[in-house]
Amino acid sequence: MITRSSALHLKLALAAPPLNAAMAELWRPDGLTERYGRYLRTMHEVIRASVPLMELAVRRCTALGPADPVAGPLADYLARHIEEERGHDDWLLADLAAAGLDPHGPLRQQPPPVVARLVGPQYYWVEHFHPVSLLGYITVLENNAPAPWLAERLAADTGLPGAAFQTVSHHAVLDTGHSAELGRILDELPLDQAQETAVAVSALHTVDAATELFTRLARQDSRTERTPDP
Repeated sequence: MITRSSALHLKLALAAPPLNAAMAELWRPDGLTERYGRYLRTMHEVIRASVPLMELAVRRCTALGPADPVAGPLADYLARHIEEERGHDDWLLADLAAAGLDPHGPLRQQPPPVVARLVGPQYYWVEHFHPVSLLGYITVLENNAPAPWLAERLAADTGLPGAAFQTVSHHAVLDTGHSAELGRILDELPLDQAQETAVAVSALHTVDAATELFTRLARQDSRTERTPDP
């Protein structure tokens, strides 16, 4: 019998080729130094939402209470994962500084619509459907960890110091274990059909939105996607 996590991974495998192509284009050597700086700024805009988003989901689980059989174990998992993810946005700021870029830049500008399209639906689904939806988003992020060799290759292609690639290096190691734990949680939670579908919808939307995000990063300056001044 196929497990719930395996079924989700099969769906994601079918959706993955455009995302994989966008990532390959992002890491092409020509123009990579400037593009890597944009990548760091954009990923900070994404990752700085991770802990607040999970904290919101925990509060929703608490509000649902013991009458919801999913809420308790989901909150326990998220509480652990919050501590695992805490401070990762600071890694990205340190990478920016090591690359000779302004580490305060991402905090001074409104994230563009393409970032909000990736992260924003999770807030809606957590608040207005069920916090278990967030597991689809987390699954995609954890399953697309950098390859172990990527940081070294990026350093060689850009000429930037190794200290500018700490986030890539750390996630290449950490996300493998996180993904395995998440798979176990997905299989153990007593999800009903609507909740299982919500996780899949969240995951597939995340793949689609991440593909758009990385395609834009690969092909143009993401600053052109900022919300225009009134």
